[in-house]
Amino acid sequence: MPSCQRMQQLGEPSGREVLRFAVVCRSLTLVLQALFNALVPDHAADAFRPPRLEPAGPGDRLVEWLLGGLARWDAEHFLFIAEHGYVYEHSWAFFPGFPLALRAAAELALWPLRGLLTLRSRLLLAAAGLNALCSALAAAALYRLGCLVLRRRRPAFLAALLFCLSPANVFLAAAYSESLFALLAFSAMGQLERGRGGRAALLFALASAVRSNGLANAGFLLHAQCRAWLAAPRRPRAACRPAALLPPLLRVLGVGLPFALVQLLAYGQFCGPRAAGPVPEPLVRLARDKAYRLPGGARPGWCAWRLPLVYGYVQDAYWNVGFLRYFELRQLPNFLLAGPVALLGAAAAWAYGSANLRHCLSLGLLSSDAPARPGPGFHSPRVFVYLAHSLALLLFGALCMHVQVLTRFLGSSTPIVYWFPAHLLQEWEPLLWTQETAPGKTPAVCPLLGQGTPKNPIWGLVCKWRACSGVTRAILGYFLSYWLLGLLLHCNFLPWT
Repeated sequence: MPSCQRMQQLGEPSGREVLRFAVVCRSLTLVLQALFNALVPDHAADAFRPPRLEPAGPGDRLVEWLLGGLARWDAEHFLFIAEHGYVYEHSWAFFPGFPLALRAAAELALWPLRGLLTLRSRLLLAAAGLNALCSALAAAALYRLGCLVLRRRRPAFLAALLFCLSPANVFLAAAYSESLFALLAFSAMGQLERGRGGRAALLFALASAVRSNGLANAGFLLHAQCRAWLAAPRRPRAACRPAALLPPLLRVLGVGLPFALVQLLAYGQFCGPRAAGPVPEPLVRLARDKAYRLPGGARPGWCAWRLPLVYGYVQDAYWNVGFLRYFELRQLPNFLLAGPVALLGAAAAWAYGSANLRHCLSLGLLSSDAPARPGPGFHSPRVFVYLAHSLALLLFGALCMHVQVLTRFLGSSTPIVYWFPAHLLQEWEPLLWTQETAPGKTPAVCPLLGQGTPKNPIWGLVCKWRACSGVTRAILGYFLSYWLLGLLLHCNFLPWT
């Protein structure tokens, strides 16, 4: 299988271009959110706004002015957990991986600022820096993964650049867990493609400590193991021995271990006999005003469940999350908001399935040397497991979640929402055609960014907007409009996907 390093001999842009573009996009994101937050008044949203227990100084007010747009909506929950721990019952809907990373960065990397900034301000600074780093590294990880799976450097490069302009951009920059999750998930997928199952399982387990949908990544391990067993038909009995089954089983169970530990810790806090620790009075008053449950009170009803899962209870009781519950006429705007990414995921499944029907019917377990449609790219047989994962997330998100979160849900979890648009750009945009990628088509003569400049085809297409095809305008219009609108709306407590 060709690697990115080998294909760099062709003189095309390297992975450094991905990192460079990611840094530029993240820097622009931070500047624009500060500008929008300063110019647009905040909406008086009914959102979680905990009281500040430490008096704010000049440095804190400066941090809030520069980065306050990154601490909206669910970001307040993550910052609160990082500062105070799991004080309230509903906080257990947010997994501890990201708050722990924030607290470690605030206490270790930013310890020289302890005398100048409160802990909350240092946590916000840590969130901005950590997510800028993680999103850039996630773009590079997606690029490497694309080289391994698609076996073509050009679409892998395009997909990584599209990730830098993700419709979920604001959530990759704000104090949310999406950037860290994307980095861990894409890195784990890349390790699995290289045959390093143990490293992949460890990274998948870390990802499931960051977001609950990390549990779905266990499917990659199961699929890889089934494919390995079928590739060695001469040893069926040896593959079924307990000694051979134990390592893959432990890897799959390890992915679910963080989820189980979170439920166990919550059970011990709210259902166990030990007394609750002291809670500051301002936080107690907030709990009384908002009807938040504190530990040490009456035993919650979920403690008596046969399988006492706090996560399911919190999603149900506090956010009314459940099967088809969001299918109401008044939620039509949110369905329209999530429509583009849902359409993208469904179109990707249809395009791949119609071209590789036999491979899909075999659940992607046929030999990769005999695909229904030969050749690398989006129709590569290795793409199937990613497509199945994407489709499962899409169906679950559309039927069982608040549908407006679908954009960031898919944008941080699956490479399909970047690989498929990159495939469409390759197929439908004449400005990207060359004799090497499409021998029968007329090559473009014009260099997109001019002589001596690093090639960035996405930026070049934006610069030549009028000459682009309708498909290109639709794809880039969606990515760029959501990239900007998310910053404008989310950073001012206005509803966004």
